[in-house]
Amino acid sequence: MSAPVPVLLVHGIRTSASMWRVQLEDLAADGRPALAIDLPGHGARIGEPFTVEAALEAIDAGVQRLGGRVLLVGLSLGGYFSIEYAARHPQGVAGLIAASCSTLPRGPGLAGYRALAGAIRRLPDKGLAINNGMARMAVGRQAAADLGAGGIALDVMDAGLRAAGSLDPLAGLAAYPGPVWIVNGSLDHFRLDEARFVRANPRTEHVLIPRATHLVSLVRPREFTSILRRVAAAVDTEQGGDIRSIVDTAE
Repeated sequence: MSAPVPVLLVHGIRTSASMWRVQLEDLAADGRPALAIDLPGHGARIGEPFTVEAALEAIDAGVQRLGGRVLLVGLSLGGYFSIEYAARHPQGVAGLIAASCSTLPRGPGLAGYRALAGAIRRLPDKGLAINNGMARMAVGRQAAADLGAGGIALDVMDAGLRAAGSLDPLAGLAAYPGPVWIVNGSLDHFRLDEARFVRANPRTEHVLIPRATHLVSLVRPREFTSILRRVAAAVDTEQGGDIRSIVDTAE
């Protein structure tokens, strides 16, 4: 019997590897190798410049640590860069979960997001109090603690958004030859182009978690981990089967 495919987890903007605590604990209990990395400018790498190439190098370093071929899981900012990595290095990606990143990072929406981030950054605390308060409201106290345990990257927003805006995730999905799972919360505001993301790769499964918002792995951690486990098992056997039924009865 072959070894299980390891899992590499890539976080969203301003947070760090710590946001994946629940998933790492659950995968460890399963005996499945897993690693969560910090992107440049985040977590243990706060203060480092965030660029496209630096982010892809961070993902590649994680892939190599896990043996050179992984199930790649990215959420939000991490999702966009996971798509790009899979397109450039398909040999290292046995399967791809792109969560909470089904809006094209361009145009007025991106410009408005960058303008808001710039205004918040000019506050005396660079927006730390706003970030922490909104996190507790969005995901609850324990998940907010996981979200911030590795530190909050207060200075990375503009660079991260600018870098994401240079990517073409639809082209990336089309270029990646492996299986893809688009996973979103039904209440996520990053679903504006969801149908286009699902159509971009013919090997895509679309999984929608009911009543979950943008930070879906923190809002509905058990449901997200269930999806992750089923996807990992499918990748292990190279079946890539339909997993939508596992969230049909989610509360």
